Amino acid sequence: MYKDPRCPVCRDFEVDGGAPVVSEAVLDKRVGVEYTFASFLDDRVGGSGSKKAVNALRAALEEDKFLEYHEVLHARQPEEAVDGYTDERLLEPADEVEGLRGPSFDTAVTSMKHRSFVAASEKAYERAGGEAEPKGPGTPTAFINAKRIPLDYSGILYDGGEFDRLLRDIAADPHGWESITF
Repeated sequence: MYKDPRCPVCRDFEVDGGAPVVSEAVLDKRVGVEYTFASFLDDRVGGSGSKKAVNALRAALEEDKFLEYHEVLHARQPEEAVDGYTDERLLEPADEVEGLRGPSFDTAVTSMKHRSFVAASEKAYERAGGEAEPKGPGTPTAFINAKRIPLDYSGILYDGGEFDRLLRDIAADPHGWESITF
């Protein structure tokens, strides 16, 4: 899954679309998800909010609270045009995740402890676009079993029921999903 934390379309996927289905499938151990976080909107729109949010998400992973924090962060996502992911706006939602707040997490957020991870994640995002999309594949973009959901069908990301059906079809036939009619 390729996403930028400031991306409003990513928020739509996370809050109103297929992401809750993905989270449930992860918790049920039916699927695994690898996230690559982009921070291109900081350069495009201005600021450092995407980079700060990616750093905070990495800090939550260290505390084994990534999934919970990821959900809360998107539910409170500021407008894309506003560089709203300040230290305070990253720490406040962490209060909603039991056991996340503490010196280790707070210091990681305020010091940008995972700065090198943020840069590496952006580079991985850019490489994922290949020659056709040298600045990255756009966000959100989903790959399933190393194959990208075709752009013509990316709307499935925003329909929880259809995305759930897709995941179940893939579970039944992991290599035949490309022939599924959306």
